[in-house]
Amino acid sequence: MKEPAVGFDLDLTLFDTRPGIAATWAVVAEETGHAIDGEWIVGHLGPPIEDLIAPFVPAEEIDAAVKRYREIYRDHGVPASPLLPGVREAFAAIRANHGRILVITGKNAPDAERHLKHAGLEADEVIGWVWAEEKAEAMREHGVSVYIGDHPADVAAGRSAGAVAIGVLTGNNTAEELSAEVTMADLSGFPAWLEEHLTRTRLARLEEALARYDHLVVAFSGGADSAFLLAAAARFLGPDRVTAATAVSASLPAAELDRAREFAASLGVEHVTPATDEMARDGYRANAGDRCYFCKAELLDVLGPIAGEKDATVATGTNADDAVAGFRPGIRAAHERGAATPLKDAGLTKRQIRALSREWGLSTWDKPAAACLSSRVAYGIAITPARLARVERAEAALRAALAAKGVPVRDLRVRDLGESAKVEIDAELVAELSPEILSHVDGWARVTVDERGFRSGAMNELLPEPEKYR
Repeated sequence: MKEPAVGFDLDLTLFDTRPGIAATWAVVAEETGHAIDGEWIVGHLGPPIEDLIAPFVPAEEIDAAVKRYREIYRDHGVPASPLLPGVREAFAAIRANHGRILVITGKNAPDAERHLKHAGLEADEVIGWVWAEEKAEAMREHGVSVYIGDHPADVAAGRSAGAVAIGVLTGNNTAEELSAEVTMADLSGFPAWLEEHLTRTRLARLEEALARYDHLVVAFSGGADSAFLLAAAARFLGPDRVTAATAVSASLPAAELDRAREFAASLGVEHVTPATDEMARDGYRANAGDRCYFCKAELLDVLGPIAGEKDATVATGTNADDAVAGFRPGIRAAHERGAATPLKDAGLTKRQIRALSREWGLSTWDKPAAACLSSRVAYGIAITPARLARVERAEAALRAALAAKGVPVRDLRVRDLGESAKVEIDAELVAELSPEILSHVDGWARVTVDERGFRSGAMNELLPEPEKYR
């Protein structure tokens, strides 16, 4: 997965440093007796500080004035410089896409870091004392693909580095003067732009990657991710070069198999339903923290011969979010067996997969997460067909009871804790789980409700810390 690296200028892009800069120069002017026009300086921000004060300070005193300015800027400049609109949201959008944030600025690096710390923001790299082509060099060195600034020199540097150059109108320049590929009033519009930009970039990357395969066998669970991968493979390779493989076992709810058949048929791809026997694997039945490793190992070991007969590659629906989730023993098993992960490699997140699925008219675009039935059983409790069947019956009964009362349910889990069961439902619907509704959960001595609501991977919270990262 190639992560996005986004670079930002600092002055008038992240912070309105004009009040702070003017206030600091006012102190220097008072101390030195020079008539330094702070208002003029903040109206021309961008070039190096030495160039900006040259009209007001004798050449032989510039270095001393700049030194003094930097000594007191932390006290006078940083606190007086407000964060500009949309900055927090822009940083959050980059993090949500597993990206890196770089601040590449003409300001000295220590003061740039002080601004970020004062605002409670964190960047992966802060590169200071660079201007114009020096910024471009820093971008190339760090693989920056998008650069945002308020000055024409920022735009030129981004363009020189081969990055998408975005100009923001929070500085002293007009859109015409910036002449950027993309112009924004401020960073408030950046999250939506970034999401669309990355979605299109990553989709193109996926198309290019899929085109390299002669034939693809998609491990098709019926969920949103594998469904999108199957649809993308059918679209970019052609249906005759794609096979959907849905494993049939006690851990797959019967209704999921029917939906998988219908979806594959709608794409015109071959659909095979090989039987898997994860129950035969001691590690799976034992249900320790690495249970998913044995499940995925069984699946890939079964699909391997099917792919071999077609001279095909097996691919899973692992996405970019899965790759950074921390606890995914199933991903390790698939990697060991050489399974391809086109969605992850393209960088596509779950959110982007759902957005593209909706755009393509796929019925799975808003399908709730549907992990296998074994994921409902607390670690350390042996997995058996009877236990899985009990969970499936309980969830079906609960959904039916809630539907009868007109309660729309998206996510619902009955967690098997041994003698007791715990019900998770969409957080906003927890209050709907009355004693009458819960009476439909049969087979346990006690049934409780998780007041925090549904959380994907809730069982992992019960693992000892070292187990979570195996």
